[in-house]
Amino acid sequence: MPPSTPEESRWFETRLQAHEPMLRAWLHSRFPQGVEIDDLVQEAYARVLRARAAGATMQSPKAFLFATARNLALDLLRHRQARGEVHLVPIDTLDVLDEADGIPEIADRNEKLELLTAAIQSLPDRCRQVMTLRKIYGLSQKEIASRLGISEHTVSAQLTIGVRKCTEHFALLRREEGRP
Repeated sequence: MPPSTPEESRWFETRLQAHEPMLRAWLHSRFPQGVEIDDLVQEAYARVLRARAAGATMQSPKAFLFATARNLALDLLRHRQARGEVHLVPIDTLDVLDEADGIPEIADRNEKLELLTAAIQSLPDRCRQVMTLRKIYGLSQKEIASRLGISEHTVSAQLTIGVRKCTEHFALLRREEGRP
């Protein structure tokens, strides 16, 4: 159900689609296997748009989108587990001394990711696109220039601006928290 009016299209682009790179990265970090990210994102878009068309009040469309995508992924995994498609690893193959990150490390990493996401979201549109393609998707400057139809010099300039503005964003947060 695509947006039918220019106003709805603008709302979709600014309130939902602008968060797609972050949503994809977030889903990939939490559901790395067994979930088709493209399908989840599209279904989440459709459900959010249907909810909006039905009159649902959304204080934060971004949060609504993320919660919808998370719930879809969890439902999919539960469904697969019920059908026997998700197999548990035999206990004797588990490493007794698991050196994976613990809860504090995971929480710290997630907090840092949220801070970086907020900093990138505060950037102007073009700058945000360039920073996301470079820092989240790891594309080269040449690939970014080709994908966005801009020069490599513009990509370089936008990355410089983005890094400077993100640094300023973090400095402001530190000052607000009373840290040097």
